[in-house]
Amino acid sequence: MKVSLISTLIGCALLVGFIARSPQKAVRLFDGKTFRGWEGDTLKTWRIRDGALVGGSLTEAVPHNDFLCTTRPYANFILRVKFKLLGTDGFINTGVQFRSKRLTNPAYEMTGYQADLGKGYWASLYDESRRNKTLVAPDSMLIKKILKPNDWNDYEIRAENRRIRLYLNGKQTVDYTEPDQTIPQEGLIGLQIHGGGKAEVHYKDLFLEELR
Repeated sequence: MKVSLISTLIGCALLVGFIARSPQKAVRLFDGKTFRGWEGDTLKTWRIRDGALVGGSLTEAVPHNDFLCTTRPYANFILRVKFKLLGTDGFINTGVQFRSKRLTNPAYEMTGYQADLGKGYWASLYDESRRNKTLVAPDSMLIKKILKPNDWNDYEIRAENRRIRLYLNGKQTVDYTEPDQTIPQEGLIGLQIHGGGKAEVHYKDLFLEELR
């Protein structure tokens, strides 16, 4: 009888823990028509075209990094987004910032984790304006097999407690657990266009599930 009761209590505790960490209903971060919920340079760098957020230029070199950011922070979540990166000259790069914050000097920069995208950085995890290094890089042969250059790709970021996983077109490219207890695990989400190249990035179908 005691063994049965203990088993029942353990089962209930596991169920409660599962429910507590389960994803909530996915919300659309971008409505396809307006910048509602986002802030950044929407006069020159960022615009809305054909239901997508578009940053950068194919005719003029992007002068410096620029980010379009959410107006509220997120901690634990699953973010799914479609992206297309185009470029004609220079450093062609973009990425999705998360658990990040804006800097004040320079004001256009961000610091925090970046789910990186671009030649040599596809679907890797970079630490932007903080440790300034790639934390995890995926196998180059895997990227060659799954990437669709100059076309729409699916990107997924799973941030759960101190564990971060990235997926490109359904294949996992990064599984990283943050060892540094001082690194913040909550912050803004930002879409980057990297400076130094004639590059244009498109983002659409941004859905986020918060993990409770």
